Amino acid sequence: MKRLGFNYIGPVDGHDVLGLITTLKNMRDLKGPQFLHIMTKKGRGYEPAEKDPITFHAVPKFDPSSGCLPKSSGGLPSYSKIFGDWLCETAAKDNKLMAITPAMREGSGMVEFSRKFPDRYFDVAIAEQHAVTFAAGLAIGGYKPIVAIYSTFLQRAYDQVLHDVAIQKLPVLFAIDRAGIVGADGQTHQGAFDLSYLRCIPEMVIMTPSDENECRQMLYTGYHYNDGPSAVRYPRGNAVGVELTPLEKLPIGKGIVKRRGEKLAILNFGTLMPEAAKVAESLNATLVDMRFVKPLDEALVLEMAASHEALVTVEENAIMGGAGSGVNEVLMAHRKPVPVLNIGLPDFFIPQGTQEEMRAETRPRCRRYGSQNQGLAGIIPTLLLLCLTNYS
Repeated sequence: MKRLGFNYIGPVDGHDVLGLITTLKNMRDLKGPQFLHIMTKKGRGYEPAEKDPITFHAVPKFDPSSGCLPKSSGGLPSYSKIFGDWLCETAAKDNKLMAITPAMREGSGMVEFSRKFPDRYFDVAIAEQHAVTFAAGLAIGGYKPIVAIYSTFLQRAYDQVLHDVAIQKLPVLFAIDRAGIVGADGQTHQGAFDLSYLRCIPEMVIMTPSDENECRQMLYTGYHYNDGPSAVRYPRGNAVGVELTPLEKLPIGKGIVKRRGEKLAILNFGTLMPEAAKVAESLNATLVDMRFVKPLDEALVLEMAASHEALVTVEENAIMGGAGSGVNEVLMAHRKPVPVLNIGLPDFFIPQGTQEEMRAETRPRCRRYGSQNQGLAGIIPTLLLLCLTNYS
């Protein structure tokens, strides 16, 4: 440190607040750059956290007197576990697979992989930029890198995604966890923007699975896509319990019609599909699983526009620049004057709360228009009526 011109001070006890304040005050009188080394103990003062700091790093509400954390409900695997299982399954068949995480081993479902394949597991610590550039180097070297990263943390490495991966058309797969509303972690961790900031990058393939089976198929598709980078975004929380089918590559940029209806077509991007399906059934609407945000299935969008009176796009990403914006752009480019209702996250930072609370908070308020149901079943018909009225 001295060779770099820094004056090193420490280590000092970070739990001695009064002593730390005195040290900081004294440092103000020193000239030149200062380097203060502070030592703390993770979980200090709470024995369960001191014994197991990793488990207690980010916890939901629990009884501190017992130290017992609540178990996940439903018995269904989380999307993180779905990813982790797929990762181990694929690594067992391909020794070129390399997995990278910026200090999110547990959260990203990579514990088992790190134990089974320690030579192919790289925890680069909280260094997202390095994680992406490291993946680029591995890809150039002939390996198949997978960057497992939270949506909110990927934005820290945006320049590296652009310059080090996308420009070189490198086959790096981004497994984007915690996409959409994450809940208790609050404003800094909501995965609200990844579709918007990735969609504008040339050569990027972006996939939005509607369930755990689709998630596996898309991870498999992205892993075997060699013409550039790809991304699969999935939420925090449990899967829905569908059957897992054998892995196969999906046709790039193609959506599928899940239900044929009349007048209204709902274009779904991601894991809001179960709720969208209920709405489609109740309204006798067409339901489409778009699967790909980029490349967008333009032919399918135009087909829906030509055969329906209105379209609704559904996503858990910022409306601005998101998947719905992509649909709007296609319709405008082809001069298709069809009403479109975009449903997504509004233009403010999502606060802290449970996922259920925040979804209710961020969806449009329809009570003043006569709807008491704040789910999609109440929102879509009400807002669509307003949309059609304003359009006409």
